[in-house]
Amino acid sequence: MNDLVSQALLSQFVWQNQLPWLTLVVLALPLVLAAWRLKIYPSIWWILVLAVSLVTCVISIFNPGFLAVAVAIDLGLIAVAGIDFLRLYLATNQGIEASREIPRTCSLGVPLASSITIENRTSMTLVGEVRDDLPENFESLPAEHALRLPPLGRLTAQRKLKPGRRGAFKLEYVYLRFASTLRLWVRQVRIDVVNPLNVYPDMKQLADYALLARTNRLSLIGVRKTRRVGQDSEFERLRDYTRDDNHRHIDWRSTARRNKLTVRQFQNDQSQRVIFLLDCGRMMTNERDGYSLLDHALNSTLMMAYVALSQGDAVGMLCFSDKIHSYIPPRGGSSQMNRLIQAGFDQFPRLVESRYDQAFLYLSTHCKRRSLVVLATNVIDEVNGNAIVDYLGNINGQHLPLGILLRDREMFEAADSPEGDEFQMYRAAAAADILLWRDQVLRDLEHRGVLIVDAFPDELTAPLVNQYLEVKAKHLL
Repeated sequence: MNDLVSQALLSQFVWQNQLPWLTLVVLALPLVLAAWRLKIYPSIWWILVLAVSLVTCVISIFNPGFLAVAVAIDLGLIAVAGIDFLRLYLATNQGIEASREIPRTCSLGVPLASSITIENRTSMTLVGEVRDDLPENFESLPAEHALRLPPLGRLTAQRKLKPGRRGAFKLEYVYLRFASTLRLWVRQVRIDVVNPLNVYPDMKQLADYALLARTNRLSLIGVRKTRRVGQDSEFERLRDYTRDDNHRHIDWRSTARRNKLTVRQFQNDQSQRVIFLLDCGRMMTNERDGYSLLDHALNSTLMMAYVALSQGDAVGMLCFSDKIHSYIPPRGGSSQMNRLIQAGFDQFPRLVESRYDQAFLYLSTHCKRRSLVVLATNVIDEVNGNAIVDYLGNINGQHLPLGILLRDREMFEAADSPEGDEFQMYRAAAAADILLWRDQVLRDLEHRGVLIVDAFPDELTAPLVNQYLEVKAKHLL
């Protein structure tokens, strides 16, 4: 009899101890399900709520008369959490608008100003954070902004976006995170705000070249002044004198007749054609200073294209890997620069074998006139090295071939530093052997009449422009 009474008392004691927790779980379950469906999540402050419930349960264990109070406290906590949940849902369900201001174009590696505007069209104050969309290989400063919007308020957040990759991107969303009034709940909101963004190669170098050319200071960027052989220009027309004109070109007879300074404008004897062949295959996947070899080659070729167009030449471009990706026929004029940029800004190196046969066949089909053919690539192994020698050497005569062969700085540094342990010495010997083979490839190209620009990727622009100016000066075309 005593055992039955003790078991009954024990079961009642256990039930009384579990009652506050059961009350909390049963009443909180619908709230948790609603939160999961509406993307509203409990915050860290829920730990305090659970701690209060735990304390009441412990007290009810030692004081059964406190059971009713514990249940009432749990019911109160659930009611407060439910009201806080409902207020957050009603405040963030609608009435929030977002917009973004950002230019459509920018340059690689150049910080870009962007702003996000959040409008609160509800009657409640909203508190939280806002984060904008961030494409891959981009950096944002700051990454997110604190948000506090009064009723019918507006907030504009400024940030600097630094692109680390060329190409066409799309910023699609603005991410918002709101906290409830009592900070018990957090809601994530994603608003569709679509803005296209094209990241082009760094065009600041073009503006720098134009400025230095006008002030006759091109030597500051390594461009040499090459003296032209023979007559370098012919008369085109008379025009008004400008500040940057050479005083030796002033036509004094026309100036006296017009009572206004007049200069003679000259044009080149012939308009030459330049075609760039950009290798987008596996040979251009290595990186230097965070940019691929293709990025460096594209920046330098665009610089040379700008110089060639300013000289009155026609410039074209062919991008290829295992297939032809884009082709811009040679043309002159300022608008051609935009076509070249559009053709190359979204080209990336691919882990495929480059088909030089297709590229040069396409070139021979679409370009019959004699041109300066500039192939930008990298020499890695005998397969692609022999292909480069064959195809560049075979077009000599019909065209003037120019090969851009990019150096691997790590390999040169390894060959120059043989000191150290056995592994370091073996590494230096292997690098020296590869560089000897590479030097033989360069000699074979020169023997077959191919012009060579052999430079490190980050030092390519000045040697390439100098080589082009030398071709112009010597009338090699």
